Amino acid sequence: MVLIIFFNRSGYLMNNDSLALTTQKSPADKLPSLSLPVAFAALTMGAIAMGISPVFVRFAETGSFASAFWRVFLALPVLLIWAWWELRNKGKPLRFEFPSAVFWSGMFFAGDLVLWHLSILNTTMANATLMACLAPVWVILFSGAFIGEPVGRNSYYGLALCILGAIMLIGSSYNVDPSRIKGDLYGMATSIFFGLYFLSVRVARRNRESGELTLLISIITAVCLFAVALVATLLAGQKFFPSSMQGVYSLLMLGTISHAGGQGLLSIALGSLSAVFSSLVIFIEAITGAFFGWLIFEENLTPTQIAGAVAILLGIWVARPQES
Repeated sequence: MVLIIFFNRSGYLMNNDSLALTTQKSPADKLPSLSLPVAFAALTMGAIAMGISPVFVRFAETGSFASAFWRVFLALPVLLIWAWWELRNKGKPLRFEFPSAVFWSGMFFAGDLVLWHLSILNTTMANATLMACLAPVWVILFSGAFIGEPVGRNSYYGLALCILGAIMLIGSSYNVDPSRIKGDLYGMATSIFFGLYFLSVRVARRNRESGELTLLISIITAVCLFAVALVATLLAGQKFFPSSMQGVYSLLMLGTISHAGGQGLLSIALGSLSAVFSSLVIFIEAITGAFFGWLIFEENLTPTQIAGAVAILLGIWVARPQES
């Protein structure tokens, strides 16, 4: 109900009969959308860019919360140039305004990153990743009621295949350990925040350009993460700055590739694709992580994991939208 009120203040009204949200925008306000192949390509490249982020984090030489802050903060110059160029070509000014959908997109993403790192610190990487992969479940559950986008039957079939694939890809390393329950719960909370992020960005993209929106979201996220990283540095002794140029380069790549590239391409795609389908494509992150783990860190891929990757791709294909 609270989330419905947030979106309601962003220009969406709740239908008293169905609890669905409907837009008040006129047709002239609607931004032009991309063709499905182009939007899907942007989404896939964004998922790959986000999926490689653990590689950069491993070489960042900072505390986990500090790396999350640098990831967003170092992306701001790139996003500012993108937003300015995008709006200038369309004769629009850059507006540093933060309506509810934009504000909560930034807050939800900050919460996602904080909870993700808390999960990693309190459970295994496999447990944290598998829990975080449940984000599409929340998107499907909330999409119709919160943002007025119905969920087709194929989306449920696609979700089932993607979850099965994630279990096969990651689940072989999953450990049930009572001492790690707290970390697993953090991972579950991560998936909720990431799901809410998808929904709020989908709403915000209905009347904001992708570069402008990603910049505004990142400003809010960076402020939140700076506060968290500062507390972690002062109270827990985590490193805030990298100690070598390797760490600096890793953070720069994290900001430009994983955040500016990954989140930016996601914002582009969410202007044309539903939140539900977009969240399923993010399962490609798990495939990307496994691939770069094999390529860079020589982590073996078993036949079961390869079959899991195939199941994820099949699930995305089953849930694909049809060009009208």
